[in-house]
Amino acid sequence: MSEPQERPAAPAILVGVDLGLPHFDAELQELGELARTAGLEPVGRMTAKRKAPDAALFVGRGKADQIKELALETGATEVLFDQSLSPGQQRNLERHLGLPVNDRTLLILEIFAQRARSHEGKLQVELARLQYLSTRLVRRWSHLERQRGGIGARGGPGETQIELDRRMIGDAIKRTKDRLEKVKKQRNTQRRQRERQGAYNISLVGYTNAGKSTLFNALVKARAYAANQLFATLDTTTRQLYLGDGEGGRSVSLSDTVGFIRDLPHGLIDAFQATLQEATDADLLLHVVDAANPHHPEQIAEVQRVLHEIGAAQVPQLLVFNKIDSLEPSQRPRQLSDVFDLEGTPVRRVFVSSSTGEGLAQLRQELAERAAGGAALQPGAELHEAHA
Repeated sequence: MSEPQERPAAPAILVGVDLGLPHFDAELQELGELARTAGLEPVGRMTAKRKAPDAALFVGRGKADQIKELALETGATEVLFDQSLSPGQQRNLERHLGLPVNDRTLLILEIFAQRARSHEGKLQVELARLQYLSTRLVRRWSHLERQRGGIGARGGPGETQIELDRRMIGDAIKRTKDRLEKVKKQRNTQRRQRERQGAYNISLVGYTNAGKSTLFNALVKARAYAANQLFATLDTTTRQLYLGDGEGGRSVSLSDTVGFIRDLPHGLIDAFQATLQEATDADLLLHVVDAANPHHPEQIAEVQRVLHEIGAAQVPQLLVFNKIDSLEPSQRPRQLSDVFDLEGTPVRRVFVSSSTGEGLAQLRQELAERAAGGAALQPGAELHEAHA
């Protein structure tokens, strides 16, 4: 008997619109990674340049016709946009193209729904999806458009059904928020217990796929899920990390959190407030950076933006430039620690490879000094510009 075959990934076309904003991904590389993570296979890419989105079709009728032709040529069964679409634009594009159309926001939500494992994580994803869905009633329930009242009538069965759907989703959002609030209270209780015990709390943050979970496993000898993919970790994992030897050694609390990404939907930031609270309440943030990624300056800036948004910008940071084993010999650092200019503030930086272990001893030493109340910077340390 033959083994069951895996279902082939659904072919999708990627579309990006350059609206003159900084860091436009002309190759749609990150959108392609998101698509593959969600179980889709990019078979075509198309970009457009506009001063402003078209109100009806986002890309305009001419470009929409080109997307339709490309879909016919490639056999694509779905179209993915790298920007957020309004409900009306999404509905109009689906009618024009004759294919399902989704945007970056829904794609990230789908990935989160696939990856959530804990009760809290599932609740957070459910809340974000419900909040997104509440704005898409005009699209998800398009069959209701055929239900009209009689001539001169104000409303009718269709309007009543839409209001009912809105109320059902509103009730579901309220129930989910209430359940998440209970989880948040439990977390606060656990956090207060750690504070009473005098625990020093360190939280890992960083752009998705920077290697946070691999670093977490290497430091605490844990088996948290780690993979070379976007959003491998959604649920916060906390372990004790022992630093130093002899009487001076102490344990600290180390937490691995969800990775950040460009244009992370605000609904997800709100929904994951309980998880991200670990970063807000930490004594130190280990900001993990993929040193081998050529776009790491932009990724650092995006992580900083989210930290400001969740109220964690004032928490002290230690930058960890990971994956140095993937750098060319000419790009490798001359020393394993220095000082980095982060938004005009000098911050300690350590270079490591979570997979080979290089630099981990230096990182542990830095953490031990922080936990013991040592100086954050060493006099005369070399300062490196953020975009050097």
